Amino acid sequence: MEVNPAETLVAAPPMATSLATARRPHLTIRPAKGFVALDLAEMWKFRDLLFALAVRDIKLRYKQTALGVIWVVLQPLMAAGIMSFVFGSVAHLSAGPIPLFLFIYTGQTAWGLFSSVLTKAGGSLVGNTPLIAKVYFPRLILPFSSAPSSLLDFGIALLMLGVLLAINHIVPTVAMLLLPVWIVLLLMYAIGAGLVVTSLMVSYRDVGYMLPLAMQILLYACPVIYPVSKIPAKVLFWYHLNPLASIFEGYSWSVFAQGAPNFERLVFSAAFGVLVLFVGAFSFKRMEKRFADVI
Repeated sequence: MEVNPAETLVAAPPMATSLATARRPHLTIRPAKGFVALDLAEMWKFRDLLFALAVRDIKLRYKQTALGVIWVVLQPLMAAGIMSFVFGSVAHLSAGPIPLFLFIYTGQTAWGLFSSVLTKAGGSLVGNTPLIAKVYFPRLILPFSSAPSSLLDFGIALLMLGVLLAINHIVPTVAMLLLPVWIVLLLMYAIGAGLVVTSLMVSYRDVGYMLPLAMQILLYACPVIYPVSKIPAKVLFWYHLNPLASIFEGYSWSVFAQGAPNFERLVFSAAFGVLVLFVGAFSFKRMEKRFADVI
């Protein structure tokens, strides 16, 4: 008896169809090729994770410390005191009519924000190795989650700055309204550079040893502990090639309303900051597909 092949085809039972549908993946993760733009919509879907990591960073920052959040104010105060003694009493450096201690503390508040965000973002991937190796989520969340705790510390230090200004009878002017502009620019540089550092640190842990040295050099290359007026005229052109210098100069000007920065240099600093942020995001997304395998 011959059997027609067409008659042997039997429809799959409903249970088999439902199982096949259930096995179908809800999300397929594939490595990206070429240029990859930032998927901000995906980051918004994981906003709860971003918030949880930021809160965890804040809680663990001063856990099991006797002074707690007082360290936020005490550290820049101690640093400003030591530097004002070394550069004021020993090196006879002055900040004009502004007390040197107050000038250095003001610069330390801005520098603390910049260095804290950059350092935390730079070590965010290596510091969360178990999380990256086992769970999928937008890796960009990790460096961005380091910013809220640094901003909180900066806000507390800024309150102390207001107290010091009142003690020294310095009244804020309209220039203080531009303070958020300098903060945004510093965050652009810190996050952009942090994205590059954390991407490279996954494969090259030497970057972690180089970062503290680079930050120390950059501190003295910016007008944080000295005014720009003390820079010799013969090296002033090369000094202004550092785009961060104009931002810190503008920050001090907003607080003390003295020594207004050059507008053209500020435009250059802002444009360069956008470039740094773009390069950081581009390099991070390009190397993101290797993070789980290499780290």
